[in-house]
Amino acid sequence: MLGTALYWDADYEIVLALLRAYPDADLDTIGLHELYERIVRLPGFADDPALVNDAILRQILRDWYEESGE
Repeated sequence: MLGTALYWDADYEIVLALLRAYPDADLDTIGLHELYERIVRLPGFADDPALVNDAILRQILRDWYEESGE
């Protein structure tokens, strides 16, 4: 969904954008702070960065791991 704005509650769309932006990411070494930084730098990210919490980031990381096939 290129061109679609990304918000924290759209974890799956964020995961798809992460897969496109970082296809070779080593998910075993990415911490929550690095994940946060990568998400807010994604093209189309439009939400308030301050609205995130660790639970949201952990869910996104879990979904990214599952979608990446690792």
